[in-house]
Amino acid sequence: MAISAAAIAPLRRCALAAPHIARRGVSALAVAPRLGGARPGAFAPTGLQLSRRFSAASKAVKVLASEIKHEEEQYEQAKEIKNFLKNSPFKLVELPGDVNMALERELGDQTVRIEWQLTSPFDPERDAEGGEGDEEMPREATELSITVENKKGAGMIFYCSTQTGEDHRFVIGSIKTFATAEEKDRISSYSGPEFEDLDDKLQEAMDEYLAELGMCTEICDFVDAMAIDKEQREYVQWLKSAKSVLEE
Repeated sequence: MAISAAAIAPLRRCALAAPHIARRGVSALAVAPRLGGARPGAFAPTGLQLSRRFSAASKAVKVLASEIKHEEEQYEQAKEIKNFLKNSPFKLVELPGDVNMALERELGDQTVRIEWQLTSPFDPERDAEGGEGDEEMPREATELSITVENKKGAGMIFYCSTQTGEDHRFVIGSIKTFATAEEKDRISSYSGPEFEDLDDKLQEAMDEYLAELGMCTEICDFVDAMAIDKEQREYVQWLKSAKSVLEE
């Protein structure tokens, strides 16, 4: 994939490694006025405090500007994304600022929708072990759902995840069935048995059914690549938004 560990900016690694600072609540005693009333302007920031505040904001803006420049220079969209969108019958559905993405297509009287979310390019376990260098990080699994629904509102949802390999790039966890839109969206609805507990012949038939809907290696490659690409683009937008707020 075109997005490698070397393309991730140092600032992001520093952010992950930064110690957690607990937020402290302000006690009532700290804000209650003393007997006789507080002096006017007792809690107003001094000129020195305001100067330090603006100085810190200015420093943050400079760091953000440097990070934005670095990220935009390093960014290159993965070839899987361009090739897939050019040749696939599926239509990509995504909105700026939204972590969710989907691929949609009409197949006869059915609608097929593949949904997944962005994912972090970092591997916490690998970082904790001190993994560095330019070696390519192993491909992480991406959780996705494949919904097939007919005109009456009935259908099935396949809960899957991508996996490494050349022949079979996804695994099925379970399959939920629904007869109505209400049942489809109900969180407490039965999501089906563990897929691996089903009869082998039924597992094979369901795999073949997904293949007929269009599920293939190319889609898995696209989903994995897009999950990281989307996170990268949203991260850059976050940097720009933070910089804009601090500049006001």
